[in-house]
Amino acid sequence: MIVNTGQFPDVDEAQDFSYVLPSTPTSSHSPSKDYVYPVQCFFTLPDPHSGLAMLSATPNFDLCKGSGLSTEQQTVISGSQITQIYNCRVIRGHALDFDEVWFQNGRIINPALLYGLRGPDVRIDAQGLIVAPGLVDVQLNGAFGYDFSFNLDDIDKCLNAVSRGILLQGCTSFCPTVVSSTSKTYHTVLPHIGRRPGSLRNGAESLGAHVEGPFMNPKKKGAHEQACLRAAPNGLADFDECYGLDNLREHVCYMTLAPELDGVLGAIPNLINQCGIVVSQGHSAASHETALQAHRSGAKMITHLFNAMTSFHHRDPGIVGLLGGAENNYSTKHKPNNSLYDSDASLSSRAFYGLICDGIHVHSNAVKIAYNSHPAGAILVTDAMGAMGLPDGQYKLGNMTVDVGPLADMKDNTRAAVIQGTSTLAGSIITLIECVRKFKEFTQCSLVEAIEAATLHPAQMLGIEHRKGTLEYGADADIIFLTDDLQVERVFVRGELATPETVGN
Repeated sequence: MIVNTGQFPDVDEAQDFSYVLPSTPTSSHSPSKDYVYPVQCFFTLPDPHSGLAMLSATPNFDLCKGSGLSTEQQTVISGSQITQIYNCRVIRGHALDFDEVWFQNGRIINPALLYGLRGPDVRIDAQGLIVAPGLVDVQLNGAFGYDFSFNLDDIDKCLNAVSRGILLQGCTSFCPTVVSSTSKTYHTVLPHIGRRPGSLRNGAESLGAHVEGPFMNPKKKGAHEQACLRAAPNGLADFDECYGLDNLREHVCYMTLAPELDGVLGAIPNLINQCGIVVSQGHSAASHETALQAHRSGAKMITHLFNAMTSFHHRDPGIVGLLGGAENNYSTKHKPNNSLYDSDASLSSRAFYGLICDGIHVHSNAVKIAYNSHPAGAILVTDAMGAMGLPDGQYKLGNMTVDVGPLADMKDNTRAAVIQGTSTLAGSIITLIECVRKFKEFTQCSLVEAIEAATLHPAQMLGIEHRKGTLEYGADADIIFLTDDLQVERVFVRGELATPETVGN
């Protein structure tokens, strides 16, 4: 609560004070008359020149019972430590505005619930930085020398190392990705990398695994092992044999597949309805008609757009053509500043699409074309492999050797990972916040749109936008502080400050 200090004496220590809560007849939870709550209060001056003070109060909880407060208010007021982040610019509601973020028990709370009843226990001065939701990476194969597809003997150590490392980079939740592998590998790995909450000890939250393959077209296999690839002539039974339906239901978040393969298209509704996973099209040579059928069957995502799929052709645009939105014509009419941006992705039936925005996998102009076509569908992914976070050198990716270092044809010494002896990209080594910076540079989009492509949009794709990728009330307190040039300054996971000293302990 903000009060005018001229109405109150200077207060250095907590002292008794009674605050009258006005009745608000418009609320069904409001008292029928004014109530007086005995509280302990103190004043602090966030700005010595403002003439304003912050009232922080601890109520007498026994007197609050039956007071007309809502259950939500009573829960927050009587709960544990409350933290207030102030003096910041907050990304909320598709805008960047001066605001505050309050959280308790690992969740964002509405400070209006505390009005006159309780103030923060901890106040954090953000010193004018940008406060944004933690980043969400829905395609991460590994990092720091570990890979989810190949570290089978120490998969728990692998998950811990990657989760903790990316947390310090600002990525607070992610989908551990397993590439095309044997059935034995999936049955071994998936129970270990499924859903796991974020914390200082765990690191970034695992939202559930992303299984990228093996139901993909050999012609578009990229760095995947051809011997592992397969079709699904028996429909859902083949997916059961490959992964195990229980693993799909309990540990998998979403799946990449090629809809043109035998039996795959017909299995999509069952994968969605019976297993509760998101289906994405990728590593595919599907025609536009087949891609559209898959999309109408419920496949709502495109895995790393432009990569490992048939190139756009004006007579058959393939999977890329889904961005055209034949079923939904977008218009700038009635949009703020004539923006193409659709503020509610759920209003569109067009697919979400992943972009590896490292300046290597996709040309900057191709990124801009995709963004201009469907800005609300853009999802930034790293598709990073085990060499992310490591120096230049040679590394094993399954049975393949991968070279990591500057590309000869890149003027800025951009580093990449390629299969030894070839120019085939084996995944990226970029961080997600670097993707955000490059996306903003390539598209000239707003800072908010760039950040939402790595926060809100992936959360919407997974159907968890109520708790991830947002700072709306009730969401998880996964928070990052950013400079104007998008450098990560602080990271919170479930309301806990993550530092090299605290993460993993």
